[in-house]
Amino acid sequence: MSSQAPIPALDEASKRELEGFLEQEQAKAKLQASIHELTNTCWNTCITGSISSKFSKGEAACLENCVDRFLDSSLYIVRQIEAQKQQI
Repeated sequence: MSSQAPIPALDEASKRELEGFLEQEQAKAKLQASIHELTNTCWNTCITGSISSKFSKGEAACLENCVDRFLDSSLYIVRQIEAQKQQI
């Protein structure tokens, strides 16, 4: 015997609201995954010494360049996907 109440059927406005919420949450999850990938990639590439309170000049420059290239690449990919969608 379950103590949970049955889930009521949703009206159209509630369905649209739920779909919008789910889309927002999926977009947030994608952004978090991209940030995690960016952090992992750039950290492993640029941080070669021991961890201290400050990055060396070389590490700081490498991190800045890595982030810039990662963002440029991501933007390029998004633009290419959007261009392909428009051709369909």
